[in-house]
Amino acid sequence: MTFDVVGTLIDFESGIKGCLSEIATEAGTAIDGEQALALYRAARYDEATDLFPDDLVRVYGVIAPKLGLPQDRHLAERFRDSARTWKAFPDSGAALARLARRYKLIAMTNARRWALDHFEKELGAPFYATFTPDETGTEKPDPAFFEAVFAYVAVDGGSKAQILHVAQSQYHDIGISRKLGLTNCWIERRHGQKGYGGTIEPAEFTKPDYHFISLADLADAVEAEARSAMP
Repeated sequence: MTFDVVGTLIDFESGIKGCLSEIATEAGTAIDGEQALALYRAARYDEATDLFPDDLVRVYGVIAPKLGLPQDRHLAERFRDSARTWKAFPDSGAALARLARRYKLIAMTNARRWALDHFEKELGAPFYATFTPDETGTEKPDPAFFEAVFAYVAVDGGSKAQILHVAQSQYHDIGISRKLGLTNCWIERRHGQKGYGGTIEPAEFTKPDYHFISLADLADAVEAEARSAMP
């Protein structure tokens, strides 16, 4: 199984809103969380974007005045560094541990290696292998990112046909994984909420092979399938 990390396993939206809310409180104001995510999304996918989460320094400079927050380099760096303390979704660690009993788990993230090191610790270090832009030289949804993983799996004795790609982002993962012929699983982390939050909206929705609203649901389905296959 290959996994997107930020947004699928790590709750980056809560991390972003939490850090900005703290800064707002210290400045004697308040922010609207969903507005902050919309502004973040627009700024993050500007042509001037940098690798994530380093880019949060630039993003803060773009969105701070729109949120009534002080413009300060120290605060911008604090926003970036908040990634070190972002929390996993409550079900992520336990579900990954359950899935790792049956599958090799591979992380595929647009977050740089320094950030993934913190995310891995938060998740309980469940991965067999990990890929970031520091290794691939590119970001999802670039097919080249996926091709780097396919090459690794082939050397390891597997094949693309054996991969289940698990992710929440329609734009970064589900659409491109379909085009590349992967079996995919959409974890709809924003189930019950409007819009795409901090993730860019896809040009078109891709119907996944599997669809769950939590990673725990995926782990449950895997275990149920395993039990049904027992003699």
